[in-house]
Amino acid sequence: MVEGTQTEAIREKWGEMLSHFKSLSRIKRINQVKDEQKQEIAEDCLDQFDLEELKEELSCQFGETADLKIEELKAGGTDALLFYIQTMIDSNVLKEVIQNLTTESRAEKRVKTIDDVKQMGKDHFGGAGYKIVETPAEIVDNMLNGSIVLAFKGVSRAISIPVPSSDSRSINEPSTQTVVRGPKDGFVENIFVNVSLIRRRLKNPKLQFDEFTIGNNTNTTVLVCYMRDIADDGIVQEVHKRLEKINTSAIFESGNIEELIADKTSTLFPLALNTERPDAVAANVLEGKVAILVDGSPFVLVVPAVLVDFFSVSEDYYQHFMMGTFIRFIRYISFMIALLTPSLYVGILTFHHELLPTTLLLSVIAQREGVPFPAVIEVLLMEITFEILREAGVRMPRAVGQTVSIVGALVIGQAAAEAGIISNIMVIIVAITAIANFVSPTYSFANASRLLRFLLIVTAAFLGLYGVLIVLVLMVAHLSSLRSFGVPYLAPVAPFIIESQKDVFFRFPFWSMNKRPNYLKPKMEEKQPKTGSPSPPPMRGGNGQ
Repeated sequence: MVEGTQTEAIREKWGEMLSHFKSLSRIKRINQVKDEQKQEIAEDCLDQFDLEELKEELSCQFGETADLKIEELKAGGTDALLFYIQTMIDSNVLKEVIQNLTTESRAEKRVKTIDDVKQMGKDHFGGAGYKIVETPAEIVDNMLNGSIVLAFKGVSRAISIPVPSSDSRSINEPSTQTVVRGPKDGFVENIFVNVSLIRRRLKNPKLQFDEFTIGNNTNTTVLVCYMRDIADDGIVQEVHKRLEKINTSAIFESGNIEELIADKTSTLFPLALNTERPDAVAANVLEGKVAILVDGSPFVLVVPAVLVDFFSVSEDYYQHFMMGTFIRFIRYISFMIALLTPSLYVGILTFHHELLPTTLLLSVIAQREGVPFPAVIEVLLMEITFEILREAGVRMPRAVGQTVSIVGALVIGQAAAEAGIISNIMVIIVAITAIANFVSPTYSFANASRLLRFLLIVTAAFLGLYGVLIVLVLMVAHLSSLRSFGVPYLAPVAPFIIESQKDVFFRFPFWSMNKRPNYLKPKMEEKQPKTGSPSPPPMRGGNGQ
């Protein structure tokens, strides 16, 4: 009896446990069903969208601006709204899109879900680079970039179709970097046109463009261009890092980017090369450098930049290497003339008369006999006057700008010399200095010599040629300390890299320059096999045999 009672008790306990497990499994199934129901409800909520609320939201963000347009239409068998900024899109393309949507709307099934929106985007705008957007912020960004946005009633997704305005400046010859022999096309303000100009020259799938949006108010598009199989990853990552750190309200020109990403140092010399020439950008990218394109600017930045880059132009490689070397020497000599000539004049006339031959010294003294000012005041007056004339020529209308600068320089110089305010030799020195300064192929680098010239003049007035020498030594030391994205500014001269000397002061034949600059640490150092110059065919006999 006792055993039977215990057995019965055990059975009761097992029954209670089984019922408990069944209840737990039932509760679990109920909870699972509830979770599925909640998920379905949540998805249903995501699918719901109020066009009136979206319309009010966009109207609130843009305010009462006249170019915000919101149109009601039938698309995909349902009510829809079309949002766009009238001044940012191509009106002809807009008419075609609206006509396409309204004519085919009746034959299409009703758009009810997100999948229907995606399918409609594929069917109608598959080749137009459409996007599916879901938040008002994304809609605003796409509208400001020249897209029209199509939103459907009851669906929380919208279709963004890019139809940017095609109004832009046509491709013309660069105004600041002209060449006699070479391509005549230059960059424009449209960044996509600039990308196509580079793509036409570098038809290589390894050409990479990384996109950034910089400027809290302007949302300017910035592209970083480089060759994946050539450019050093360290340089590319450093460019990305510096661009990502930029936090500013507006970017209007590549000069803003240049100042924000340059190495932290106070220098007059540019640490990034800027150019309007697509062939120059393509050549530098093939060397292993990185180009930075800014929407709205025809000037493209090239980094890292070293000092020798500012004495080279693309035309050097389009003509005979001896002529290219000669012209490059002319640029180096012109830079020294523009930098030192006025200060040497002041230093010699003030402290070092013995350095001039007697005949020349007597001629200079005779010309300065009636001049009431010392040499330093004479030089500063003429230099400042010429800077005023040059700035006036740049800012005035093109029809009269060059005339005013040329006639003004001739008239003022001649009248001042006849009046005895300045000497004739001073007019010659200022004219030579100005012409030599214009030889520099890069405007930003020429500005550095313009400013340093005044420092040298003042130093020469107090210390003579010793002061000029001190400033030059300090300038070389300063240049040695500069870095452009980690690359020494004086490379490949300091540090001296013998493998990279074929394109510094001399321009070697094109077939001999088979390696890329070593200081850029390119992944592929060799540009082309070292084949040498072609040999002439054997001479034939006099009878043509």
